[in-house]
Amino acid sequence: MDSWVVAMMLGASLFLGAVALAAFLWGIKNGQFDDEKKMMNQVMYDDENELNDAANQQRKKESLNKEKYKPE
Repeated sequence: MDSWVVAMMLGASLFLGAVALAAFLWGIKNGQFDDEKKMMNQVMYDDENELNDAANQQRKKESLNKEKYKPE
């Protein structure tokens, strides 16, 4: 390979890596990876039956949202 191809590939990979790092750091700074509800869900749904009920309610809510959405 020519040296200019290697230099171009190296430059492109460094640029894309910097963009990915910047996006990751932005996500951490803005709290995108914080799971605030995790501890609350553990407290609220202690029993297996309650977890199953919550999952069923979520499925019903999603199915209702799908029924309401009708593309033109």
